Amino acid sequence: MTNRQIPELLAELQDMIMGSTLAKCAVADLGIQWAGWALASAFKTEKFYDLAGSGTFILLAHLSRIWGGASHVRQKVQTGLVTAWGLRLGTFLFMRILKEGHDRRFNNVRDSPGTFFVYWTIQAVWVFVTLLPTLMLNTEKRDMPLGMRDYIGWTVWGLGFATEAIADQQKWLFKSDPDNAGKFIQSGLWAYSRHPNYLGEILQWSGLWLSASSVMQGSQYLSVMSPLFVWFLLQYVSGIPILEKQAVKKWGSDPAFQNYVKNTPLLWPWPKF
Repeated sequence: MTNRQIPELLAELQDMIMGSTLAKCAVADLGIQWAGWALASAFKTEKFYDLAGSGTFILLAHLSRIWGGASHVRQKVQTGLVTAWGLRLGTFLFMRILKEGHDRRFNNVRDSPGTFFVYWTIQAVWVFVTLLPTLMLNTEKRDMPLGMRDYIGWTVWGLGFATEAIADQQKWLFKSDPDNAGKFIQSGLWAYSRHPNYLGEILQWSGLWLSASSVMQGSQYLSVMSPLFVWFLLQYVSGIPILEKQAVKKWGSDPAFQNYVKNTPLLWPWPKF
């Protein structure tokens, strides 16, 4: 065996490990979501839908570390940040649905097993695509010294985490105040963006991709689809369009709401002078 062949064999071995780990994570992901669908359909409830999703993120992040033999600092930090995101958001969404009793997204879904199955399967796709940079990172044997992309990525993640957490808490407190019944929030971070929680979500996955890209090569850079997918899903599919439609239906004739929409960015904020 020549010196030239050794790196080629190592690269092939790395590809096999990555492919095997990604395949096992995909199977585990689908298995969890479909088991969740079976239970949710039987009890006709969506109360643990988001909790199952965030829990799957955490589980796959740690399983990929175990199956991929991840031991580098970058991999440990990445897995820890995914865990922190999942614990906070999963707990928040679960507490919210317990308080409200239902999720309006599922009003015409929970009694239809077939449609419900589609929702749970889409969640499986969301988990896998969004987590792809982390799964790839956790199977990577090569280690690179921590650099600017890592520090910038983690900073962006931290900014996104704080933005999402603060926005969620501000809206929770606003809706918990009886004096605000029937009103819309336009204070705090919501004065600078009509959907600051979604902005925080996009920033977090963008930061994690940036850090993971420190050891990417070749086609692995295509995992940039992770933050792009999150942005597209939230801005054009399941997030903003639904909430904007509901808001217009509820407050569309209110001059204060019309002024809020006119002067407040949909997602990305700009400074007020």
